[in-house]
Amino acid sequence: MKRFTRDEIAQRVARDIPEGAYVNLGIGLPTMVGNHLDRSKEIFLHSENGLLGMGPAPAPGDEDEDLINAGKQPVTLLTGGAFFHHADSFAMMRGGHLDICVLGAFQVSERGDLANWHTGAPDAIPAVGGAMDLAIGAKKVFVMMEHQTKSGESKIVPACTYPLTGVGCVSRIYTDLATIDVTPEGLLVIDMIEGLTLDALQQMTGVQLRQI
Repeated sequence: MKRFTRDEIAQRVARDIPEGAYVNLGIGLPTMVGNHLDRSKEIFLHSENGLLGMGPAPAPGDEDEDLINAGKQPVTLLTGGAFFHHADSFAMMRGGHLDICVLGAFQVSERGDLANWHTGAPDAIPAVGGAMDLAIGAKKVFVMMEHQTKSGESKIVPACTYPLTGVGCVSRIYTDLATIDVTPEGLLVIDMIEGLTLDALQQMTGVQLRQI
């Protein structure tokens, strides 16, 4: 069974971002989505450090040290892109002006609760950033993550055991095995990697799944 690579997960997320959407890509894995967006679509990428209208990562050697995203990675700016104050950026996030945010996660519960800033381990470094504001402020929250931990435990759980970022905020989960919607009736499998059956996916998932 060949799992999706991180790039392939990013490609899968990019397919679901519609024309005209205002989108925030969280720090880490979600930033890869920007390199896979359909350039024929007008999509507005927002960064919490005060950017709107980001393009893909620059070519090697073309980086501008003054043009970075919230994760301090070099980015490009599309025609019409804008810079603004950090406070204005958070006002956009908290005010419901973003259609989609894409975040990483340590755990997602079957109710759509999100834990992505702290594992609770004594030596772990908390790193919430703007995730709480994004989780509550965006109209839809997409989560990108590996389906299981390195020890084989499901990251999709009945209830999060790590400190919460947001309650009932996740709309859709993208993993290296499947795409799963969070619905009032439970978790709905939209698609899976080639060769994987629902029964096999169920065995690797901590909660009950269903499929259309």
